[in-house]
Amino acid sequence: MSKTIFVLLDACGYEIATEYLGYLEHMADYGLAAKYRVRGELPSMSRPMYETLLTGVPSHVHGITCNEVVRRSSQENIFSMCKKAGLTTGGAVYFWLSELYNKAPFNKHTDRIQFGRNDGGLIDYGMFYWEDTYPDSHIFQDGEFIRKTYAPDFMMYHPMNIDLAGHNFGADSKEYAWKVADDGCFIADLMQEWLADGYQVVVTADHGMDTKGIHCGIADLQRDVPLYICSPRVENGHFEDHSISQLNIAPMLCRLLGLPAGDAMIEMEEIKLKAD
Repeated sequence: MSKTIFVLLDACGYEIATEYLGYLEHMADYGLAAKYRVRGELPSMSRPMYETLLTGVPSHVHGITCNEVVRRSSQENIFSMCKKAGLTTGGAVYFWLSELYNKAPFNKHTDRIQFGRNDGGLIDYGMFYWEDTYPDSHIFQDGEFIRKTYAPDFMMYHPMNIDLAGHNFGADSKEYAWKVADDGCFIADLMQEWLADGYQVVVTADHGMDTKGIHCGIADLQRDVPLYICSPRVENGHFEDHSISQLNIAPMLCRLLGLPAGDAMIEMEEIKLKAD
């Protein structure tokens, strides 16, 4: 097994995930998944953390230092490594992912759907949205169309409504909690099919959100995020007695995909992987 689904719940903090992602918590309770507390890198902003999650290096190395840096990634990343190894990739993701790994700047008139393009893009089958209000329910089904049609080896789902609710209402609001709960239901609805189809599943977030509706700094609410892993290659259970570095995610994804970690990735070895 090497096929892997990567779900990035934008702005889903650790505490709110623990409270409302009930099915994922259930799987960890029953020894069917692993759960970790992740200490996010800085700045706790979206575009820099997308690049950190997918390259395994900090922002001063990859150079995506804030959301306003609009360019292709200059680093070895999960998508480029898959392509080099002959693996296929897909994503139902925010347009900033297209700008990092396919084409920058993004043109909504031509770049909404990018399937099998040969212009140097790294995401083979991509459906990209640019409105933060685009429903998360639709994003998961966009992703399912890609997954069921093309069966990519690495498939990424990236909903944005949690982030939007957090900015509008703050991390202590019922609106923010409802969006986390909604995404938990969408994942629960799909999880058994994902696993039955031979996919490993990784669920995490780029950053959290504070009570003022802000993320960019060092507060725990902004930096601490969950990590759930469903894979026969990972020891299951709760491992939340301490925080692990977000830099673990990219090399762990490499291991799940059957790839060696990238040369620049910092393998912290804090995730309990089983011997190959």
